[in-house]
Amino acid sequence: MDKRVYFLMIVSFVIGMVELIISGILDLIAEDLHITLGQAGHLITIFSFIFAIASPILLLMTSKIERKKLTLISLFVFLIGNIVTVFSANYSILFTGRIITATSGALLIILCLVMAPSLVEAKYRGRAIGIVSMGVSGSLVLGVPLGLFLGNLYGWRAPFVLITVLTVLSIIGVYYLMDKVDPKPGVPLRRQLATLKSQKVSFAHATTFLYMTGHTVLYAYLKPYIQSTTGLEDSWIGVVYFLFGIAAVCGGGIGGTMADILGANRTIMIAIIGLGLILLAIPFTTPILALFLIGLMIWGMLSWLISPAMQSYLIETSPETSDIQQSLSNSSLHFGIAFGAVVGGVVIERASISLTPTIGGLFIVLSLLTAGLSIRSRTTNLDHNQKIVDQIKA
Repeated sequence: MDKRVYFLMIVSFVIGMVELIISGILDLIAEDLHITLGQAGHLITIFSFIFAIASPILLLMTSKIERKKLTLISLFVFLIGNIVTVFSANYSILFTGRIITATSGALLIILCLVMAPSLVEAKYRGRAIGIVSMGVSGSLVLGVPLGLFLGNLYGWRAPFVLITVLTVLSIIGVYYLMDKVDPKPGVPLRRQLATLKSQKVSFAHATTFLYMTGHTVLYAYLKPYIQSTTGLEDSWIGVVYFLFGIAAVCGGGIGGTMADILGANRTIMIAIIGLGLILLAIPFTTPILALFLIGLMIWGMLSWLISPAMQSYLIETSPETSDIQQSLSNSSLHFGIAFGAVVGGVVIERASISLTPTIGGLFIVLSLLTAGLSIRSRTTNLDHNQKIVDQIKA
């Protein structure tokens, strides 16, 4: 495996920390800036929304720029956003810092995802994507607990000081360790968007949206779910999150390897079926702690196992527009996170928090249907895409 792929994993880890680290220190931010907890929560909302919207747009706008140069520029903007965050004197400035980091971070993550498979042989493509995904899932393991630890010791700005230092090191590393990566030949926007008329592509993106929605319906409210159904103390909840994160990191790597060995479509179906079954089974595991922890780790692994397989699937489906497809897949994932959090909130308010894994499982079942529809159209998809392209040219 090309060593540069592992460096891209580190960059993705740093970017992922900014998105996730703030959730554990919202109360500290609210107290320091004299705002409500709800207003502090908007700092997460705006980040996720921009992350979902910005990556495909920025990828198209920067399609002709050499990738190492573009990565350095994006890292500098990301650095500025973190410096603004660290020195924020009020909520408005902090909000601005989040917008800057979200916009540059969205482009950086998708750059890592599209560069990684281009640096390795075709047979290692899935594994390369999986390694980059491990960087994001790795930030899941360390982001929240590290933010809590540093925030409680030194204040809410301390985690962002650490990220600022890591960003500077990333800039140095990219400059000295990364070779130039030429952009792929430009594909007209109309031709790229035309691929969405293909059922294979559109159902693939729908699959990403639905399975991440199902995952988030429970994960966004995992702490209160654990407290209400298991009675675990707060010290144990930290252990639960850590175990989930470890499993998620492993899942990203396993998913890439499975996609290379078994094929992307088979890996996607296996992972979705497993994810649906484990979410539907979780309510029956809560009376027995050991069984619940095992189920939780299987859930964590499967939730991140699908992503690298889906990225490989989209590359195989539409190689000429693979960059934009990966970017749209990333957007679908973040929209799923946002929508899942909303659905979970409605379930808690209108019914019971104990129903969140069941409702999440139903969304996974829907994603299984869309995945099947996408895979079934495999034999005719490329011909269909070509007809669309020919119509546009005419």
